[in-house]
Amino acid sequence: MPPESESARGSPTVATPPVSVEELELIARRIRRDIITMIHTAQAGHPGGSLSAADIVTALYFRVMRLDPANPHWPDRDRFILSKGHACPVWYAALAERGFFDKAHLATLRKL
Repeated sequence: MPPESESARGSPTVATPPVSVEELELIARRIRRDIITMIHTAQAGHPGGSLSAADIVTALYFRVMRLDPANPHWPDRDRFILSKGHACPVWYAALAERGFFDKAHLATLRKL
């Protein structure tokens, strides 16, 4: 079980160092770069939906959501539902940036 502390919501949260707005902006920029690289490598896809969601997904994954990349099946983790599947590159890029898997896997977008 991951280390816990109390959040403003009064629920357990994984202890993570605070992330500044400036750092969030840098993370979002890296995520956008990864989105463009994934779509270019796949030679398919539309970047607009993913690029427009980069800031909110960055804020969620790096400042708001209770997550533990070392324990992705942690029962008390927050869940993220992406209803527009054509924007999955932003989700994959955020997961890789957060440490859920190696960024090298991003090159496999749209490959079986």
